[in-house]
Amino acid sequence: MRTDVLRGLMGWMVGITSLYASAETSPCRVPDFPQELRCGVVQRPLNPADPAGKKIDVHYMVLPSQDKNKLHDAVFLLAGGPGQSGVSLAGFGQTMLGRLNKRRDLVFVDQRGTGRSASLSCPELERSEDVDEDEQLLRKSAICLNRLQTLPHGDLRFYSTSIAVQDLEAVRQTQGYGRINLVGASYGTRVGLEYLRQFPNSVKRLVLDGVVPPDMNLPAEDAQAALDGLFQDCQKEPGCHAAYPDLATRWQQLLAMAPRQVSVTHPRLGTPFSFRMSHDILLGMVHKTLYSPVSVSGLPYALTQAGQGNYQPLVTLSGATNAPGPAGINYGMHFSVWCSEMFARPLPAPRDEFEKLMNNQYQKVCKNWPRAAIPPDFFTIPPARVPVLLLSGGIDPVTPIRHGKTVAQALGPQALHVTVDHAGHGLLAQGCVREVVNRFLSAREDTEALKTDISCVRQIPRPLAWQPLQPAIKPEAGSQVTTQERNAMPASSINQAGGRS
Repeated sequence: MRTDVLRGLMGWMVGITSLYASAETSPCRVPDFPQELRCGVVQRPLNPADPAGKKIDVHYMVLPSQDKNKLHDAVFLLAGGPGQSGVSLAGFGQTMLGRLNKRRDLVFVDQRGTGRSASLSCPELERSEDVDEDEQLLRKSAICLNRLQTLPHGDLRFYSTSIAVQDLEAVRQTQGYGRINLVGASYGTRVGLEYLRQFPNSVKRLVLDGVVPPDMNLPAEDAQAALDGLFQDCQKEPGCHAAYPDLATRWQQLLAMAPRQVSVTHPRLGTPFSFRMSHDILLGMVHKTLYSPVSVSGLPYALTQAGQGNYQPLVTLSGATNAPGPAGINYGMHFSVWCSEMFARPLPAPRDEFEKLMNNQYQKVCKNWPRAAIPPDFFTIPPARVPVLLLSGGIDPVTPIRHGKTVAQALGPQALHVTVDHAGHGLLAQGCVREVVNRFLSAREDTEALKTDISCVRQIPRPLAWQPLQPAIKPEAGSQVTTQERNAMPASSINQAGGRS
């Protein structure tokens, strides 16, 4: 009888809390999302040290569970970038975490500086149809900085990760949730680690997909290793080696040819497009392509064609001219975070051209960008009291296995690290990884979560190098690329952003 009474009391409490949570939101719709959601706002001080001062609105969205026996440990998706809108990624979140939504609310928060939460958007950088060189990028970032500082919420010193997780805690409290689950992707893993550090009693489980440690430098440290791995694998694979022999040497020759004027068909607009392919732009395009094994499979072809004067495949494959989509970056927030956290301590000397490129670019932009005060403890990872699942790809140019391993060691025995040798940046969409995440978050006991069966995460091979069905036509010097040439390029055009994670 005592057990029945206790269960009834707990059910009554959960019901009351759920009603309270619903009262904090109102029905809403978002573009391209098939069902009605609930949207909410929490008002937060811009400067946490001045709670009576200027306020900003932090927007969030809840995809409620409709189950009569819903559970109260909601799942929060933490967006990447830094600079992505959590609300804009709700469609992706539902696809990846939809099974959990049967009994749990899914929550998407626009981190301060993104989406509708005191937006720090830079249209000059986000919607450009050109391929910009360093001086153009620096000029556009300066224009954006000047405009952002005129906004009511334009004190850019208050957009750090440490402050943002306090907003996240405010959303949890406003919704009346108990301990929550967090799923961080890329930069969102840094948010998850900092939330766990500041609010350990608010976390039930944590998933880190593509681990960004708090002390990680700008994300170019592993780009050269990923490219070298591609060259080595191509040399070992007979088909790739026959089609693209001595790829590493060809890459060096291609770099030596820069700068040169390039004429292509704009991949998105279909119009003639000409620009100066500098050494740095070439490095940047290749860096963007390295994020996904699918796009990497087209890189040997793209580099070989570029060496023959046809840059169309590389321009298309890199996504350099794509319009911003749901995963687009709010660059004002992006620079506010990176400039503060990456330059809080001296950067080590760059070891290769990718690191040199990124360090130079960010040092120029960050020279005049206002910086947040980063607490020393931000760079620490205390042992975890709750289960943490870490996901790492072996050919990830930004967040490789070594990052996941280091963080898992710091977190201690509560960490479960899953690696896939031939996966790139982000594992949630790989094979059965979603099912592993579902089982990990749904396990009733922590001991059960840490024993989640991960055997289905097999070591998939690297995708074979892409080869055209017919040879591409080499363009004459200075000529436009024909429709036939454009159709002879890899179909994949994944828009990944070099310098972002």
